[in-house]
Amino acid sequence: MKPLNRQNLMDLVDGAAIFSAGGGGNPEVGYEIVDKLVEGRYAVRLVDPFDVPDDAATVNFACVGATTAVAYDGDAAVKTFQTLEEFLGKKAYATIPVELGGFNTLVAVDVAARLGLPVVDADGAGRSVPEVHLKVYTIDGIPLAPMVVADPNAQNVVIVKETADSRSAERIARTLAAEWGHSAYTARRILTGKEVKTSPILHSLSRSIRVGALLRKEVDSVGAVLREIKGVKLFEGTVDKVERETKAGFTYTEVTLKGTSEDKGSRFELRAKNEILVAYKDRKLVAMAPDIITSVDLQTGKCRTAEKIEKEDRLVVLGIPAPPKWRTSKGLELWKDVLQRSGIRVAYVPIEQLVK
Repeated sequence: MKPLNRQNLMDLVDGAAIFSAGGGGNPEVGYEIVDKLVEGRYAVRLVDPFDVPDDAATVNFACVGATTAVAYDGDAAVKTFQTLEEFLGKKAYATIPVELGGFNTLVAVDVAARLGLPVVDADGAGRSVPEVHLKVYTIDGIPLAPMVVADPNAQNVVIVKETADSRSAERIARTLAAEWGHSAYTARRILTGKEVKTSPILHSLSRSIRVGALLRKEVDSVGAVLREIKGVKLFEGTVDKVERETKAGFTYTEVTLKGTSEDKGSRFELRAKNEILVAYKDRKLVAMAPDIITSVDLQTGKCRTAEKIEKEDRLVVLGIPAPPKWRTSKGLELWKDVLQRSGIRVAYVPIEQLVK
């Protein structure tokens, strides 16, 4: 197992945010989690998926809800996790983040460290996603329940024994989150050590740490990150208009940018449901989910999450190819359903083809 120090964890926050598609929660809260772990002298250990015993139980942990409503209480998160362990009648070997994001990845790290467990070097999506069932585990038929859902203070804790399907679990978790101020903790998706080696996106946390280190060390941080992740620069510009609404457990954001530098004279549009789902340049489609669209600060290269984008912000928009599992027929079918319910009905085209 690899120990992670404070700098590793801060790099993890920044790197995971690059893969967040503008979602995954506020990285500033991720930084606060790191500081509290350091202050509490908690040991953070990263375990390789291939080193997890085949019969071990690993549990996915995350917050669910609108990105504008992110709050975090480590004790409440631990209580949520332990409630699932009590229901199962056994202890977990490790936690695993459900997604990559500057906040949501760190909550799984935090719960693991507080309980003396390692966190697996993998996650359930290789990016941030807007709905609970939208994970690569669903492609593999791994059930989402049993699941524990708790309010931000863990005063209301609900055990969901089973659901008809993963989409039903999303509706239950989302409804509860909306009732509790658009935010909730969830412990769910119990994977065996054998499944950990094949189902999630492997080694995504160590990759995120490398990306975060590039942001910190490189003068041309955006260029260095694009080379590392094999991404593309979609647009550079200044935010001209932002419309935002929080409802039903989601934060909906629409952003318009005016081009600068080589994009001067062009306009760019982003649409987000927690995460950025689609992007247009001069009304022409240039990227869409499951490919990753992330806006970053022009100067620092750090992610500017969708709910934090404001008028006059100077941004660069990055495009990153989705993990291969999302581009399978089952993966694209899951995304098609989510996109259509978000009012996006264009057919998926890989980002490599759109930016030729």
